[in-house]
Formats: sequence, structure tokens, C-alpha cells
Amino acid sequence: MRIVKPLAAAMTLAVLAAPAFAEGVKIYAYPSNANYCPAGLQPITISGVICCGTPNQSMTYQQVMRHPVRKKVHRVKHSEVCPEGQKGCY
Repeated sequence: MRIVKPLAAAMTLAVLAAPAFAEGVKIYAYPSNANYCPAGLQPITISGVICCGTPNQSMTYQQVMRHPVRKKVHRVKHSEVCPEGQKGCY
């Protein structure tokens, strides 16, 4: 009976995790001007390696990794007049 609970927990975890593993490896199209692959295939990237195949993702890896948020530009105000003894003046 002691084996039943861990076995049931493992089976539950396997059933819940199965959809995540079913997707498989993400294969991205590689943007290239020249296509030296056989007919019906195109350049792709799998884990950083470029080879021939059929992508299963709609975007390239560079498009996926591009961050949509722009950085804010911080501007420092410099005062021309600094009273004697004030900190932070140049």
C-alpha cells in the first residue's frame, strides 16, 4: 500500500505534464536570402544549429527574443548656479 500513493502521484504528474512535452522542439525559420536546401525545405534553426527542414513556429527566433519595451532615457538636470556648500553641484 505504501507504493500506491507515490505511484498515483507520479501518474497524475505524467498526465498533467504530457501536453507540455507533446509540443516538442521549437523549430524556427532562419532568415536567409539564399536557400541551398532541397526542394520543399528551408533553412531552420534548432538549438542554435542551422540546417534544412520545415519550421513549426510562425516567427523567427530573433523576432521571438526581441523585447517590446523601450528603455526610458533618464536625463540629469545640471544647475548653473550652485550656492556655496550645496551638495550635488558641479
